Parts: sequence; structure tokens; C-alpha cells
Amino acid sequence: MKLWGGRFESGPSALFEKFSGSLDFDRELVFADVKGSQAFARALQRQGILTTEETGRLIEAFAEIGEEAKQAEYFAGAEDEDIHTFVIRKLGEKTGDLASKIHTGRSRNEQVSLDTRIYLRTAADAVLGALLELMESLLALGQKYPGAVIPGYTHLRRAQAVLWPHYLLAYVEMFGRDFERMTQARARIDVMPLGSGALAGSGFDFDREAIAEDLEFAAITANSMDVSADRDFALDFLYACSLIGLHLSRLAEDWILYSSEEFDWLTLGDGVTSGSSLMPQKKNPDSLELIRGKCGRIFGDLTSLFITMKGLPLTYNRDMQEDKEPLFDAFHQTLGSLQMARGVADTVGLKADRPRQAADDSWVVATDLAEELARRGVAFHRAHQIVGRLVLESVQAGKKPTDWTGEALESFAPEFGADMARLLAPVEGMKSRELPGGTGPRAVEAALAKAQERLRTMGETLQVK
Repeated sequence: MKLWGGRFESGPSALFEKFSGSLDFDRELVFADVKGSQAFARALQRQGILTTEETGRLIEAFAEIGEEAKQAEYFAGAEDEDIHTFVIRKLGEKTGDLASKIHTGRSRNEQVSLDTRIYLRTAADAVLGALLELMESLLALGQKYPGAVIPGYTHLRRAQAVLWPHYLLAYVEMFGRDFERMTQARARIDVMPLGSGALAGSGFDFDREAIAEDLEFAAITANSMDVSADRDFALDFLYACSLIGLHLSRLAEDWILYSSEEFDWLTLGDGVTSGSSLMPQKKNPDSLELIRGKCGRIFGDLTSLFITMKGLPLTYNRDMQEDKEPLFDAFHQTLGSLQMARGVADTVGLKADRPRQAADDSWVVATDLAEELARRGVAFHRAHQIVGRLVLESVQAGKKPTDWTGEALESFAPEFGADMARLLAPVEGMKSRELPGGTGPRAVEAALAKAQERLRTMGETLQVK
């Protein structure tokens, strides 16, 4: 079935139909198309184009299509141009000539925009829910080992000691920003375009605010040409997904390293790991590697649509059909990766003695010593040099921080006090970092409580939608 044709003496070639068809992927919009078309039928009734009885018949038929579309075989053998022509054909099979009225005053351009926005609202809510669940799991994992000490890294070199919950709260912050970003993207998605026509606005006096209320949109679009040309809201969604993917990839990389034999900090559950077809001893972090790999795929989805939209003249161009596959893919890969990351987090075990030993054996306390010297009146540049020499001599002699006594420190440099030997234990230096955002025990305890409250607020926000 075609929604056009009178202008043409002959139909499109088989090659062009195959090349331009989109039903094999845009069928994912079927439920959004049904919902939007039901609302449009009610709008046509308010215009007097449909009777109450006709509207009821159409809405019931659309509902049947939505139910039938849940069966995988529903689309078998369909040769329709896209999901919109497919739905209209199915509607005709149920309501006869009445189906031809449903497109009165509606362009496929605005219909596509509406369907995509309805779909992405649901997608955004699913991603927001998965983000919240992952953050809850990370907090629970932090609270499971509240006093565990680990080395923090820069340049993948041991830098300063931090608490395990402080490390996990860093990722909670990242995913919290992702939550805000996706919420903002959803707000720009949540704008109702029906009434825009192909590009100039509808010739029928639709109550656009009433349609928006019917479909639970927060607002209506302001310019009909912009509606026809706009995919900014889709790019916002893809960008939000891309940063989620980036943060998931970094977390995955950390845990791949930390669960390796070289680090041996973490254990991963059997349910999220796999073995080798040849090497019996292997327990591979495949779930994390797949999360890390899918990040690049999501980036590609963003780049694809970003480049597609570059340089398109106003308003609609068929190039924009290429938005669907990247959107669908990014949504499914992002949601799946978030769910997998939560599944991994729920199985993680921390071998707390291993990172604690790594911190004790290294010079992560060097900054603590230098800052204590500065507090005692030594210029920091001088303090930095003194501690640097202490580290150099220790490395050359194979000495660990705990090999030094207070008396030995005083002998090394008169600026040291014997009591400063307490700072050779990483847990002591952390106590000086109690400012908000720091890794001091009280600061971390407060940050955990604040994060819990923040997650409660996020959960309430989701329940309102």
C-alpha cells in the first residue's frame, strides 16, 4: 500500500522499493504509531471529520493491531514501504474504506516525528531506571566494605590511598550526571509535533494542546518547518547514551584490571564470566569486555546520525530515514550494558587485604608526609623535595614506608618529627582529607548518605513520569 501515487504514471521500480523500504527496522515503532494514530483519530473527531462511531471503530482496530503486533509472525511476508503504510493496510483490513480517513490533515513527516518521540520517551525512561538500579548496586557494594583501603591511580601508577566507597562514589557521580543528561534529553523529546503538517502547518484547525494532553506530552512544537527538519532530540538521546557508554567502558576497564591475576583485588561471579575452549584454568571477564566493546558501537550510532544531518537543507529529506537504526541500536545496547553492569556489580567481591597491602607496600603516603611538613611551616616545594629524596632512598634500598621508624625519619631530615611515623600508614593520612568530596572516613560516610538521598529523589522523579 502507498500513501501517495496520483502524481505518477507508473510505480517505483522493484530496485528502488527494496532500497528505500524501512519496514524491516522501523517496525519497532509499531506501538508508538498505534498510540499516536489513536490520538489523531480523536483529534479528527473533534474536527467533525469522524463521527463518534467511526472514531470508536478506528481506535478499537488500532488496539487490535497493537496486540497482534506482539506476535513475531505478524510481519511475516509484509512488503509495505514502512511501518506507517503497514499499519494503514492492516487498519483497512479491519475497517474497510474508513481507514482512508485517518490520514486526513496528517503528513508522514510529522507522524514520523511523533512516533519517534513516543518511542524515545519510553526508551529514555527505561535507561533512567537502569541507571538508577546500577547506582544503587554500586552504593551497596561500597557499603559492603566501608573501611577498605585501596590505592588510587594516576597514569595507572599508585598515587594516593582512598577508601573503596570513595572510589565507587566517583562512578555514582558519573552515572548521576548521565541521569541528569538523559532527563534533559527526555524533556526535549517530550514535545508534541502533530499539527505541523508536512512543513507549513496543518490546514485543519486542530487543538494541538488537546492532542498533547491526550498523548501526555509536556508541550507542543513552536515551528512547523523545524518539526519537519528536526532530529536534535534524537541526537540528544544518542549523546546521552554515548556518555553512559563511555562511563560504563571505564568502569569495565577498571574491573577487568582489578580482577586480573596481576591485581587480584576483585572476584567476579561465575554467572558473568566465561571459560576458554582450550585452557581449562581460564575465567574470563567477557561481560565487562562486551560492555567495553559496545561503547564504540554506541559512539558509532551517534556519529552516524550526526553526519547524516550535516548540511541537509530545510526541511525534510529522505536521508533522515537513517535515524531509526542508530537510535534503536543505541537504546538496546545502552540498556543492555547498564543491566549487565548491574549484574556484574551484584557479584563483585573485594579481596580487601590485597589492595590494602598494595597501598601499604607503595609510597601512596608521600603526599601525606609532604603536606604535614607544610602544615609545620616547611615551604611546600622544600617539603616535596625532602619526601621525594626519602622515596628515592627507600626505593634504592628496597624499603617500604613501614620500614621507617620515627627516629629514622628524624635522622633522615630534621624537618621530620618522630610522631610523623604514624602517617606511614595510609589510613592515617586519609583522616586529613575530611573536606566535602574528600576520602576522609567522615566525608565518605556523609557522601554515601547524600548519595542515598539523591537516589531516592531520582526514584521519585521516575515514578512521577
